[in-house]
Amino acid sequence: MIAVTINFNSIAQITDDKFYELCRENPDVKFERNTKGEIIVLSPTGGETGNCNSEINADFGIWNRQTQLGICFDSSTCFKLPSGANRSPDVSWIKKSRWDALTPEQKQKFPPIAPDFV
Repeated sequence: MIAVTINFNSIAQITDDKFYELCRENPDVKFERNTKGEIIVLSPTGGETGNCNSEINADFGIWNRQTQLGICFDSSTCFKLPSGANRSPDVSWIKKSRWDALTPEQKQKFPPIAPDFV
């Protein structure tokens, strides 16, 4: 996977809301943001990686349905981490009690929570 980092900090401060809008307005582009506020543009995965990610997501989803311990997320989910970065892991999971503690608005946008598993 190729990633390109773009630093807009000298010309514009991209707030959380503006970053969310940028992602929503460009659904075909995968963006992340590092702790410095720099935008990271990620390329799509190749076939082998995509297949592995799909299998991991399926296995994890089945396990979670059986245990009902938390909530699973795919690679399209972007989280606002405590460090200030916005990241989208290939697969992630959050304990149900932690997820339930978020407000509906926090759940709708980029959840401000670090997953328990990535």
